[in-house]
Amino acid sequence: MNVGIIGSGGREHAISHSLKNSKKVNTIYCIPGNAGTKEIAINIDIDLKDFDQIKNLIIEKNIEFLIIGPEKPLVDGLVDFLKDTKVKVFGPNKAASQLEGSKIFTKNLCKEFNIPTANFGIFQNPSEAKIFLEKSNYPIVIKADGLAAGKGVYICENISNAVQAVKEIFNGKFGLAKNVLIEEFLDGEEMSFFIITDGKTIKKFETAQDHKRVFEGDKGKNTGGMGAYSPSRLINDPLEKKIIEKIINPTLQGLKDRKIEYVGFLYAGLMIKNNEPYLIEYNVRMGDPECQTILPKLETQLLDILLSCTNKTLDKIDIEWSNEKSICVVVCSNGYPDEYKKNILINNLDKINLDNKNLCFHAGTVSKDNQILAIGGRVLNFVSLSSSFLSAREKIFNNLKILNWDHGFFRKDIGYKVIDL
Repeated sequence: MNVGIIGSGGREHAISHSLKNSKKVNTIYCIPGNAGTKEIAINIDIDLKDFDQIKNLIIEKNIEFLIIGPEKPLVDGLVDFLKDTKVKVFGPNKAASQLEGSKIFTKNLCKEFNIPTANFGIFQNPSEAKIFLEKSNYPIVIKADGLAAGKGVYICENISNAVQAVKEIFNGKFGLAKNVLIEEFLDGEEMSFFIITDGKTIKKFETAQDHKRVFEGDKGKNTGGMGAYSPSRLINDPLEKKIIEKIINPTLQGLKDRKIEYVGFLYAGLMIKNNEPYLIEYNVRMGDPECQTILPKLETQLLDILLSCTNKTLDKIDIEWSNEKSICVVVCSNGYPDEYKKNILINNLDKINLDNKNLCFHAGTVSKDNQILAIGGRVLNFVSLSSSFLSAREKIFNNLKILNWDHGFFRKDIGYKVIDL
């Protein structure tokens, strides 16, 4: 069959890589893709906001199965838009995607179904929020309600920072803001927990630990993700059971009570304290860079798993994983997450040592005149699998030395909590 993948990041390159050896796949189309997917798939540059153009492409190229990678097309309702076509689409519909599209929708769901999360308040203007902030304990967390590419979250140490954060959100830094969410700061350690579901059956899809802060030691501004490792060092059987019973199951039941079916990946961003899980937020797709970290460990054919979700047969699939450790280190353009230069040449990519356990997934890249150019903030994802996190990271560092890209930077401490420094 012909398969389409929506998106242009490292996640979509990792998905393409996982699908390329499937005997069921004829041609992969990446929409719009990047320089890495170009080696596996046919890239087609289409504006992802133009649903009509996407639909026409699906018909023209006889795409039978479509995988939607990023959150925005899901939140904007691409799944619903394609319902009158023959294509099978993997991903949640618009109603289900509110779990990521509106933090306030999710918080209200948590309140109704007693899902453990931080205490919170919802405010419609800066003055209302300021009154609350003057009575609050610090640090405190302030969030833009809608999509913000992983950056619409502030952890404020004092009222001055908090008032400024509220002002930036209402001034449209992350798009039109009708509400701001203010919640207590949860003290603990973060973990990413993934499940996949066909609307009936739920199966876990590994764990990971993401490093969101731009600087080493988890300091500085939030980013889309500077790296990750899998599995999380926090996971254990009792904790997994609590996550499923206290967070995942009540969430999906809450959606069902609202006559909303959920099909796709569900990514729970959690805070773990004393082996108790608290929901920070939901994402309605695989994380990035967690996807790049997790998929190389998958031993079951990814296409079979995703198809089983659209066919409502996930209960018949056994998802098997390698026991090896996986680390991903993201190479970013200098200046990220603020201003950075674009169309910067990347040399030496043909010299790095790659195999089935040492991989390089492209993100913000484009191929032009037989050269690879950096066009994004997060540019490359170096992934390695090994028997230990330390040896995996050392292999990545060896490749990064070969790359020797002066226009980028990376965190040298990804996985530091599982590696003795």
